[in-house]
Amino acid sequence: MVYIHIPFCHRKCTYCAFYSVVTSQEKQTYVDAVCSELTMRRHEMPHPVRTVYFGGGTPSLLTVGQLGQIVDVLCGEYDLSGLEETTLEANPEDLTRSFLDDLKSLGFFNRLSIGVQSFDDKDLRLLNRRHDAGQAVRAVEQAADSGFGNLSIDLIYGLPGRDERDWQANLAIASKLPVQHLSAYALTLEHGTILERQVEQGKVSPASDEDSVRQYEALLEWASANGFEQYEISNFCRPGYKAIHNSRYWNRTPYLGVGAAAHSFDGTCRRWNVSDVKQYVSSVASGHVAHESEELGLKDSFNEYVMTALRTVEGIDKALVAPPFAQRLRKGIGRFVSEGLIEETTTHFRPTHQGLLHADGIAAELFL
Repeated sequence: MVYIHIPFCHRKCTYCAFYSVVTSQEKQTYVDAVCSELTMRRHEMPHPVRTVYFGGGTPSLLTVGQLGQIVDVLCGEYDLSGLEETTLEANPEDLTRSFLDDLKSLGFFNRLSIGVQSFDDKDLRLLNRRHDAGQAVRAVEQAADSGFGNLSIDLIYGLPGRDERDWQANLAIASKLPVQHLSAYALTLEHGTILERQVEQGKVSPASDEDSVRQYEALLEWASANGFEQYEISNFCRPGYKAIHNSRYWNRTPYLGVGAAAHSFDGTCRRWNVSDVKQYVSSVASGHVAHESEELGLKDSFNEYVMTALRTVEGIDKALVAPPFAQRLRKGIGRFVSEGLIEETTTHFRPTHQGLLHADGIAAELFL
């Protein structure tokens, strides 16, 4: 797995806490640095690469030529013989017909993840998105017309001032579009975001937990009625279109993260590059990528696995729990089984639909 972080954005969304910079002046310098880092760290990926994911930020702000420059280094330095999935995150306003056709001509990307967030212009203004609802619809349709047959869209529910009917109207539009995957996230107030400040200043009133739960339940009903299967608390797909790259994060598959603020994991150690474009570029130029790292102990690994596994419908694979912790896990999880939040099978502890709503809380009580 290779993840490439493109941190550039036209503007900062009100809810976003990811590292990004609102500038495009350093794009080419940054692309050159990413290519250098890929070359410098190729020894960290000794096995064939199965998935590549360009995330952000807004990767679609790069030109197709700049994306192709990175792809060329990947093809030249890494074993891509077993490549299964190659994803580009994109914003609707960037997906013009010419961009899509040129992107398709690269012959590399087979999946697009489109940041729609809402099909309602009022929501988009609240979130400080650059596109409008019409652009979002056209972007998805044009992507399909350009030959992209694996399309995912992001939507957000639990927005201020919006109720279940508004959310169902969003889903109704999604059901008419040629998408194979939906990531639907409950709006959360992340620390340091514009939205958090707006709430603190009384300019925005967040949705109640009850409203968010009702909208989540409406999402489950929509998915069932429209042929989408849930495989993680926020992710739904048509059969055969599960997001391969993201699914492997949840089972702790090692991956290489390249770019400013990108994270890597080798199975026992987590590493994250410096969250500063200028410092990142400068360090790469000196031959050493500025980063920090953390070695994970057995308890840390257990806690991480429980946290991620309980967000999936498959749940905790008993065979993946280290023997010293298996008995403690069984003792701790018993209460949630009796409460109907967890279902035990011969091989797994799986969250029920109700359990998925409380996944983070259950995990926290099971931590060592």
